[in-house]
Parts: sequence; structure tokens; C-alpha cells
Amino acid sequence: MASYVQEGSAPGGFHTTDALPAQHRRAYWREALSRTFGAVNMTVPDEVYSGAIRATPLGRLQAVTVEGDCLSAVRTRQLVSQDDQDEYVVVKLLEKGVARLEQDGREALLGVGDVFVYDMARPLQLHLPQPFRTKSLVLPRNVLGLKESDMAQVTACPLGPDTPLGGLLSPFLAGIVDGAGNYRPRTSELMARNIVDLLGVLADEVIGRSGADTPGGNRALLLRIQAFIDRHLADPDLTPQVIARAHHISLRYLHKLFESEDATVVRWIQRRRLEECRRGLGLHGNATIAAVAHRWGFTSAAHFSRVFRATYGMTPREWRGTRHSTQQVLSARLTDA
Repeated sequence: MASYVQEGSAPGGFHTTDALPAQHRRAYWREALSRTFGAVNMTVPDEVYSGAIRATPLGRLQAVTVEGDCLSAVRTRQLVSQDDQDEYVVVKLLEKGVARLEQDGREALLGVGDVFVYDMARPLQLHLPQPFRTKSLVLPRNVLGLKESDMAQVTACPLGPDTPLGGLLSPFLAGIVDGAGNYRPRTSELMARNIVDLLGVLADEVIGRSGADTPGGNRALLLRIQAFIDRHLADPDLTPQVIARAHHISLRYLHKLFESEDATVVRWIQRRRLEECRRGLGLHGNATIAAVAHRWGFTSAAHFSRVFRATYGMTPREWRGTRHSTQQVLSARLTDA
């Protein structure tokens, strides 16, 4: 029998069949699954012997452990189109049993220790034909900041425990899920951010950006990002995170692009702001130094003065005076001519 439920909507909590009479376990188990998964055609055995689900919030993420006899989850195009809930991505570790995942034209046969990803925004099939245990992180799809084409390359591409990144992710993912209920709210939020960055590394590994991208493609993207920075220099909230999100790439990949510029992303932003401020100090003689600094994203005039002097060897006021003196000399020469 099938039950329609929604992945990623887990409100948190613990469900187990252990204390129930045998005749009530199947109905309870399907109901428990329906509270944890959604817009999925969920099939469970006629006789359920045991099952347990633990879902714990972790910032904007959910940490979910599921253990049971067997199950199949099928998400069709019709269910995707009918689903009015937020879209989620699931990063899952198979700790016990075997599984088969189908998504985006790929079929992955999974064993113990494999880490894999599936996207609830597109059709999928997940079959667990024998007793299993999984540990998952369920996160809003937009948190990863991946383009549609990149996400389609990541799904159903498992990382085994014998691979360098898979060997790192398997125990890390298990530890995060197991300890999710023991962190303070602030700690949970910070950990969630770090997990998202690490998942960006996973995406980079699966997509193979380092080998697949051509130098020309990297350069073109870098130029687009630098143009974006120039258009948003006046915004004091311009950060690497904002830039990565706007270009649908991971923070790690953004920093990698700037390695060729001999500057971090933050240093590049500061360098461009200083260049525009120096130009503005010469062109707008009536504007205060604080106004020019604010115009280009510096929120503190004192901080601006310090970094300006460290970069150019003189204060903004001294540079403006030198600039005006030079202009006066040139003007006098033109008048004499």
C-alpha cells in the first residue's frame, strides 16, 4: 500500500514502533513516515517489525535518522507539480543495508558508508529492499546556491568511504546527525553554515570543476564576478557569501577563482573601493572625506583612513592636497601657454 508524504517537512521529534502491538505497527509507521517525508509515494511492507525516525532541527537544516525493515519512495512528475511546499535537497549516508537510487537519468547502487544526494524538486526513486539505517541532512534547496545544471550533475553520484572526500564525509555526517539535539541554538546555526560550505565542497568534487572547467571558462566567470563587484561597491553588505550566492557557486569555488588575482575576495573588494575613493577625492573637491568613503561602501571614516594610508602611504587628506596642488600647477602651465 502507498502513502503520500513529504520529504524535508520533518518538524522534529522521535517516532518508534517498539512499544506497539504488532497489528498497529504498520499504520503507525506509515503515519510516522508521513510526518517526515512528503509528496512521495511511500510503500512499506505489509508486516512492519520495527521502525524508528528521529528528526532534529539544526539551524535551517534538519538532521534525520531513519531505521527500518525496508521501504520504497517514488516521486513522480505529477507529485512534483502538485507539491506546494518548499523544495529540499537531501544528503544521505547509508549506515546499514543496501539501496538503489534513480534520478536525472542515473541509477546508483549504494552500500554501507556511501554518501549521496537527491533533489526533491525532480522525480526520483529510492528503494531500500532490506533492513536499513540512514542518516540525512535535509536542507532548503536554495541554501547550496547551485545552478540547476550543476544540481543535476550531483544527484545519484555517490561518494564511497574509500574515496578521500567520502571517507571524510561519512563519519562527519554521522556525527553531526547523532549530536544534532545537543547543541545550543547559536552553535547549531554556526554548524549549519559550516555544513553548507562542506556540501559545496562535495558538489565541487562530484561535478569535477577543477578538471572540467577550462582556463578560459574560469577567466570569463571571474571577469563577470569582478564586474558584479564593481556594480555593488557602494553596498556595505557586499560579502563573499553574497557574491557566491548571486553566481550560484560555492564559497570555496569563489575563493579558488581569486587565487590567480593574488588577492582574497575581501581584499579585492577593498582594493576596488580604495581606487574609487582615491579617484573621487580628486574629482569632488567639495565632498567631505567621510562622504566619499561612504559613497563607496566604507561605513567608518576612521577605518577608511587607516586602510587608505596603509595602501598609498599617505592619509586621504594628504593625498587630496597633493592632487589639488598638481592640478593647480597644470592649470597654471596651460594658462601661460
